[in-house]
Formats: sequence, C-alpha cells, structure tokens
Amino acid sequence: MTTALATTRLNAVAFPPSFQAGARNAVTTCLRVQNEEKVTLITDEKTIEVAASIAVELDRIGCLWNGYVLEELAPRPLADMPKAVLEDMESSQVSIFAVEVQPNELRSRMQMTDVVNRRHMRHAHMVNITPEIMVQGMRADFGEVDRLSQAVLDKVRAATYVRATTPAGTDIHVTLNPEYKWFKTSGIISTEKWGNLPGGECFTAPDEVNGVFVVDGVVGDFLCARYGILRKQPLSIAIEANRIKRISCSNKQLEKDFWAYTHTDANSDRVGEFAIGTNIGVERVIGNILQDEKFPGIHIAFGDPYGAHTGAPWKSSTHIDVVGLGFNIWLGNAAGEEQIMSEGDFLLDY
Repeated sequence: MTTALATTRLNAVAFPPSFQAGARNAVTTCLRVQNEEKVTLITDEKTIEVAASIAVELDRIGCLWNGYVLEELAPRPLADMPKAVLEDMESSQVSIFAVEVQPNELRSRMQMTDVVNRRHMRHAHMVNITPEIMVQGMRADFGEVDRLSQAVLDKVRAATYVRATTPAGTDIHVTLNPEYKWFKTSGIISTEKWGNLPGGECFTAPDEVNGVFVVDGVVGDFLCARYGILRKQPLSIAIEANRIKRISCSNKQLEKDFWAYTHTDANSDRVGEFAIGTNIGVERVIGNILQDEKFPGIHIAFGDPYGAHTGAPWKSSTHIDVVGLGFNIWLGNAAGEEQIMSEGDFLLDY
C-alpha cells in the first residue's frame, strides 16, 4: 500500500475518546511538533487505534506527515525495517513508532534508530503501547516528571556509586564510570536522545554491578507479554563483575527463556543499562515494560549499552530490561552517602 493510502487509512480509523489526552501529550508536550515540520508515523495492526489518535493531533497542528502500517509493507516478524519507512524518515524531523513488537525484531528497530541518531531526529518510541498506557502513563504531567528527572540527574552525575535494596531481596552495588554519560528521558524529547513514551527515567551504562537483583516487577521485550507481573514468582539474578552468574525462579520456563535470551551473544549477559524510573504518574506496574520501566525505582538491562549515547565501548544484539519494586536507593561519593528513595518514594525536592 502506498504512503498516501496508509495515511488515509489512519485518518479513517476510529479510536476511544479517552486516548486523545495522551495523544496530545505525545505530540504537543513531548515532541513539540511544529506545523512546518514533517513527521513519519509508524504503526501496525495491533496498535492502529493509538496511531489514529496521534494522527488527529498531527492534523490539528497542520504539519505534513506520512503514515505506515508495517503489515502492509513486510511480513512479521520483521527481518528488516521496510525501505519505504527508512526513506521517509530521511526527510522528517520527527518520527513516532507505535507498534506491538514481535520476537527477533530488535535488528529492524535498531535500523530505524540508526537513522534517528544520525539525523538527530526527535523520536518517540512507543513500543507495545496499549489502551491502558494511553489513559495512564501517557496522561502524566510530563513537566513535573521532567523536574523530578532533572533533580535525579543532578544527583547521580555527582555520584560514584549506587546502593539499592528491596523487600523482595535485591541488594546491589553499582560502580559508576565518569566517562559514561547519564541521560534523562523524561517524556520531553529532544534531538540529543530519542525517548520512550511514556517517558520518565534517568539512565547510564554502569561501570560494574555486583549483588542480587530480584525481579518482582516485570522482564522486558517479548517475555513481558508472555509472563506478566512476577510478584508471585520473582526471578532472582545473581550478578558478579557485571555479568549474570546464575538465576533462579519457581517458573522454570521463565528461567529457561530468560537464560536463553541473555546468552544470545557474548555480551547478552552483561549489564548494559542502569536506570532510575521517575514517572510519578505511574502508580503501579501493569505487566507492560514500556510503562513499567518508568515506575519509580530501579531497572537494569542486560545487553546493548546504547553506546552511541552513553559512551560505553561494547555492543550486543540484545537488550532486555528487568524491573523491581519498593526500592531503597543511596547515592555515594567521597563526600558521603545520601538516600534518595525510601520504599519506592522519592526523598528529593524538585
């Protein structure tokens, strides 16, 4: 189907009125789309109603935009991002990716974000966006989330290590590398770093992580939809010198699937991301990593460290987040230690 027909189809799709506030937040607050700009809007059959609500907001602003429904361009799961999408992005200032991902599609998403990074586009990554997220996390006050994220960013940039514990048994020590950059993706998206929506996190690549991380929230990628919230069957991950040493879970299939995912390549078991969720508009985990990783607390990811941004010099073909609940967090340096979160609540003024 041609671009024009896909765009016309999106304009004709009905969607719940409750989506509109989140869609407007995405287009006007988070991406700040201007009427003289061009936007590439990418979606799929599962997420087409969300994309349709975004299309209405793009039309309201009056900007030029082209829409793409992935199944009309290539079979799923995608081996590569369709050429038509990548070519359209070359003349856009903004791109929006609202898609329910399938296993083994990370390569195609990386092809898309390579264009975003090279062209310094403002890109909203709405992977696995759902109706629930549109009426929860996407309706957050992103101005407030940004102020909190900046307060966290100022603190972590001055720290040399992080300690964290949870009631479920997490007890980790994270050494930070001053050569690796910290970023906030608070929902206010800039040309400096594309961001997930809903936003709300500060992240870096850690120098080294040691200890035990208990995942009683969710695991990421396609395993999130498969296993949901893990509060009743937490996954315990022992980490030594930034590598997974062993894992244990009463759900042996999850244990098997997670182990296989994190041993795809030589760096799949290496902690590539350390992050603090800052979306205070998110009140609970819902079993969707897009929103759940923004839940106030800590999440880490095994695999690729987003080296183009963080400065970490290694790569991986995989990246999977894990989320815990009820964190106590301390930041430390030569001057001492400061607690910034107690039982999941921030202790910062912002």
